[in-house]
Amino acid sequence: MQIKRCGSQPSAKGAAEYFTGTVRIDAPFAGDEPARIGGATVTFEPGARTAWHTHPFGQTLIVTAGLGLVQRDGGAVEAIRPGDVVCIAPGEKHWHGATMSTAMTHIAIAESQDGSPVAWMEKVSDEQYEAGAAASES
Repeated sequence: MQIKRCGSQPSAKGAAEYFTGTVRIDAPFAGDEPARIGGATVTFEPGARTAWHTHPFGQTLIVTAGLGLVQRDGGAVEAIRPGDVVCIAPGEKHWHGATMSTAMTHIAIAESQDGSPVAWMEKVSDEQYEAGAAASES
């Protein structure tokens, strides 16, 4: 058994090439070989979001605070709230983040394939985000 104590790892800033806005990543974890599981607690400030991306084995998001948004390619933007669990299918192109006015925190869990849990794609444009955010909040 291993316990990683709260505060024992520094917070990290979400990389600008993969995120828009201010994103904080806390306490990332990964299983020891042969496990492929990993994850982190991720906080998106208002207006912040991921770029479009996929996960080889899917992803689970557990919303813990705030109000967020998630969208699969070709689908509507949907609001997510504390207690919601979002199950993203393997290879499903999607993005997630905060609303325009409220921060959102979730725990993100995904498995790696060939050392990577994610394939990053293009950024969600301001126009795409604002249109989806407005529609989901109405």
